[in-house]
Amino acid sequence: MNSENGTSADFILLGLFPELHYLGILITSILLIYFIAFTGNAVLVLLIWADTRLHTPMYILLSHLSLIDLALISTTVPKMVINFFSRKKSISRVACGTQIFFFFALGGSECLLLTLMAYDRYVAVCNPLRYSIIMNSKVCLWMALASWGGGILNSLINTIYTMHFPFCGSREIHHFFCEMPAVLKLSCEDTSLYETVVSVICIVFVLLPLGLIMSSYLLIFLAVLQMKSPEGRRKALATCSSHLAVVSLYYGPAMIIYMTPHSFHTSEQDEILSMINTIFTPMLNPLIYSLRNKEVLAALRKVVSPRFILK
Repeated sequence: MNSENGTSADFILLGLFPELHYLGILITSILLIYFIAFTGNAVLVLLIWADTRLHTPMYILLSHLSLIDLALISTTVPKMVINFFSRKKSISRVACGTQIFFFFALGGSECLLLTLMAYDRYVAVCNPLRYSIIMNSKVCLWMALASWGGGILNSLINTIYTMHFPFCGSREIHHFFCEMPAVLKLSCEDTSLYETVVSVICIVFVLLPLGLIMSSYLLIFLAVLQMKSPEGRRKALATCSSHLAVVSLYYGPAMIIYMTPHSFHTSEQDEILSMINTIFTPMLNPLIYSLRNKEVLAALRKVVSPRFILK
């Protein structure tokens, strides 16, 4: 195949588990999950910005997390569903590069944001008297901007470099979206050096943030042990456990996909892990944060109750 064809032709997305029987049921279930995730994150963002009692650093950062999750699941699911029901599996090179860009931008932003949210919890538990000074509105704004900016910068570099490779031979991507490792397998050139660079980048965006999160929670745990009030301990642990659950859901699959040799996991395993990261986690995040959070539930009741009274 000549260079022009190797760089301009469409890719073929094989979709989610193409050999699976009753795939329509799975796709319909994912479409329902998408609706729940989209609604849950949108409602959480609207509640936080509408209720002045939730205009605190923790909830403002949480609203940005919901925006990221809402955009992340919208990057992959709609295209997958459209391809399934239209029976068309092709995706243009530009659309593929766009999908990679948004996936990495949002994923990188979420890594940084989860780290900053852990710092917020550290200050709240370990230095409560200075919390309002340290975590003021200006600092909170810079945290959000740094998360979005860092993710976009990292994604821009990775997307440009990934898509500059010539692709030839089979153009079938064994995935339900244009995931970078799956796309690189189609390259005509040796990509081992770039994959090594990606592993180094993952240390910066995955291992380092995870280490900072664990360090923050170690200090939080030690501070909780010194609390004399059982109510104070319960409240601190309840707030932190929600964040830790989200961290586990997000970082676990990401570390396996991007920081272990490809020979250690199959394409099917990558699809399952990507489903957890891009589909299930965005659905679970608003549930994790709202069902165990009295302030969010109170804000929701404040919005819902008057409508029932008027009826």
